[in-house]
This record gives sequence, C-alpha cells and structure tokens, in this order.
Amino acid sequence: MAATPASLRFLPQNLPTFQFFSSFLKPNVLSFSHKYPLSSLRPSQCSFTSPVSTTSYEFSDGASEMELRLNIGGMDISSTKDILVDTNDTSLAIRVLRSGSPITLIETNPLFDKIKSSETIWYLDDDQLVVSFKKHDPELKWPDIMESWESLAAGSSQLLKGTSIYLVGDSTEINQKVAEELATGLGYTPLSTKELLEAYSNQTVDSWLLAEGSDSVADGEGVVLESISSHVRAVVATLGSKHGAAGRSDKWRHLYAGFTVWLSQTKASDEDSAKEETHRNIKDGITAYTNADVVVKLQGWDPAYAKSVAQGCLSALKQLILSDKKLPGKKSLYIRLGCRGDWPNIQPPGWDPSSEGSVTHGTQ
Repeated sequence: MAATPASLRFLPQNLPTFQFFSSFLKPNVLSFSHKYPLSSLRPSQCSFTSPVSTTSYEFSDGASEMELRLNIGGMDISSTKDILVDTNDTSLAIRVLRSGSPITLIETNPLFDKIKSSETIWYLDDDQLVVSFKKHDPELKWPDIMESWESLAAGSSQLLKGTSIYLVGDSTEINQKVAEELATGLGYTPLSTKELLEAYSNQTVDSWLLAEGSDSVADGEGVVLESISSHVRAVVATLGSKHGAAGRSDKWRHLYAGFTVWLSQTKASDEDSAKEETHRNIKDGITAYTNADVVVKLQGWDPAYAKSVAQGCLSALKQLILSDKKLPGKKSLYIRLGCRGDWPNIQPPGWDPSSEGSVTHGTQ
C-alpha cells in the first residue's frame, strides 16, 4: 500500500492573481501530515505593507531569541496605546492608529516557523518599534521573520542537508520548470531525466516511445535514476505520464534516495476538495505518485508562476523535515545501503529484498 504523503499544498487556478494556499504571493497553502490530524494544521496567508517602505525593518536571529525593528519615525505616534502588536504561534500583525484609523505596518501568516507568542515583548527605541520573540525551535536559524521564497530558499539548506529533490507528476514540462526554479533558489544542480535519456539514446523520448514502447522508456529512466541516486544537492525533474518510471510503483527504489514532490494537477475548486481528492488517491492506491513525501496540488498551470509552485514545494518540505529532523540522515543511510527499496523502514546491512523471511526490525 502506498504511504501517506507527508504534506500537501493546494494552488488554485486564477493564475493572473495566483492565489494559493500559503506563503508570500497571496498564498494560502493547505498542509497536512500523516503524523497529525488534518484539523490541527492551518491555512495561511502572508502580506507586508508599510506607509514608509517595504524595506524599513531590520530582523536579527540570536539563537533562541529574535528581534524585529520597524522604523516608525515621522508617523507622529504620541502614545504606546496607538500601537497594536498581535501575535500567535504562527502569525504577526503590527498596526498603528492614526487619526483613529488603524494602519497595517506588517502582517505575516505564516511566520518562518513557530514562536512562543506568550513571551513576545515590544517597546519603543527612539524612532524604532522593537519586537522581541522567542523561538519554538531554538536550533532553527530564521533568515527572515516571514515565510517567503527568499527566506525558504535561504533557510532550506540547513534542513535538507544536501539531500536531493525529485519532482514527479503527469507533466514533464511542469516538473522541469519547477525543478529549474528550485535549483536556482537552493544553489542545487538541475537535472532532467528526459534530457539525460535523450542524450544517452541519441533520440527523443517521443521517438523512443514509438519505436520500443513505454515499458522500454520506463526501464531506461530507471537506469538513469539509479545512476544519479547517489548525487547530492540536485533537483531532478522526472518524466511525466504513464511512461515514466515514477508512474510505476516497482521503479521507486532510487526515487526514495531524495525527497519526492508530487506536482499533482487537479480540478478541485477549494482546499477541502483537494484534501478529499488526495485521501481518495491514497486509499485507492491506483497511482504510484502517492509514494511521494510531499504533494502540491495545482489547479491550472502557467510557466510564469513556476517560482510560486517551487515556493509551495519548499514550504511543504520544510514542514515535513521539521516534523522529523532525522529524515535527511535517513535518506543518506538509505543511499549508503544501496537503495534497496526498504523505505521508510530501513533494514539492517545484509538484508536481501528478494529473499522472503529476511525482514527484521529496521530503522524507523
């Protein structure tokens, strides 16, 4: 049976405004994990506005405590009663009252990670409003106060620890475009199994399909995946459609070497429908893509928004790894033991996947 994907993002259509459920470009990202009830995870939005300048704040991370300094000089604030600082564990809103009307200086949901909201303090320091936070996870370095493409790209290296990313799904084009954005943001190497296959065979994938059929193409891509499975710091775009290796459950051995993201096109109209669709996919077990660690639901597609999809991928991967920080190390162990197909329950050295009865208690 396919394992439950660890988290999900839903990106609604309306590409000119491109709202999707989470992050910075009006995203509302819906997430869920097999380790937590769906109701415990929140949809979120993030925005930033300022009457002065969108660069008028300073942020610093000092281990367990962080500090945000917001320039409010020239706003004629006469009393601290005119300042409203509202926080919870995952969001922040700062507003000031001018002539009795509130003006939003900053509003972000989600923050880069969780804070201890009850321990948040703020004060005025000359022309600056200073807000001090305590992190829920003191080991996590925050590149910025808010979750955005820039902060996710900068902060993901400490979580991924060099582990490669594999993009799977029905569209080769989407896989390639999003892989390029992810690789650029992370400083990883972009790889395309389509390009590698065509360079190896001296023919296009379409010609190969016509000449030898989809089984042959899937076998060829499986060989390519095996050859690059030990690579680190790579983003791999796999073949889409049923003729790709990722569409076949028996060819996932080497995909498990990295974090897998299923870019799933959907006709779901809202987040609830997207969740229900994913549950059905998992329950039915019809598609091998449900083996993926992360699911990003796309309603519609425009290459101009590939970076927004890449942001959704990083946000989901961040949530996944923070739920179990041992995952990158486990991926590394899986590679060192030869990508034997025993993910996620890694068996001891010497285990033979072809020998019945050889299964023992493995690494959980």
